Amino acid sequence: MTIVITGANRGIGAQLARTYRNGGLPVIGAARDDSEEIRLDVTRPEQHAEMARQLAGTPVDLLICNAGVYLDKGQSLDTGYPSGMWADSFAVNVAGVFLTVQSLLPNLRAASGAKIAIISSTMASHERAPGGSYIYRSSKAAVLNLGRNLAADLRGEGIAVGIYHPGWVRTDMGGGAADIDPDEAARGLVRRFDTLSLATTGCFETWDGQAHPY
Repeated sequence: MTIVITGANRGIGAQLARTYRNGGLPVIGAARDDSEEIRLDVTRPEQHAEMARQLAGTPVDLLICNAGVYLDKGQSLDTGYPSGMWADSFAVNVAGVFLTVQSLLPNLRAASGAKIAIISSTMASHERAPGGSYIYRSSKAAVLNLGRNLAADLRGEGIAVGIYHPGWVRTDMGGGAADIDPDEAARGLVRRFDTLSLATTGCFETWDGQAHPY
């Protein structure tokens, strides 16, 4: 079993990589710097092409699209949310996921029963919309929509897609006041990925196994 994780150098991605490696499973980490096996800024098509070249012929059983940014924390409705921040956020949180999946489709197709796990957020939910963080919320809602459409298109090829809220996690992004630590989040997510199948493809679930409102 081969696992590829984007954003594997910090936060939840790093803990997921550590959890799988501690269990003896092969992990290929991707990150914007040189700390992992693959150098990948998910916004750069040429780096996706290089990743595809490096992994050519390697079946990928589980692709975890974890890389993400939260650039608009604390922005003001009256004066904040500049257009460039929208573009940069969507380039990572939405287009970056699509380009990663697209780049590794041959590898996913080469595996038997491959899975794609997309890390979204409770902030993607239109049923839970308390306001603020407009860019982040919109980008996570968009990647939720992307994941569900990928699930529809890839079902016939035997590839399952799940979308997940990792919990409010004590990371640089989540902050020190968050509810759970990265280890608890990672262990819960690993269980979710293990149970993902064509029967549940397109699901939006929490790290602890609850169906999340859309």
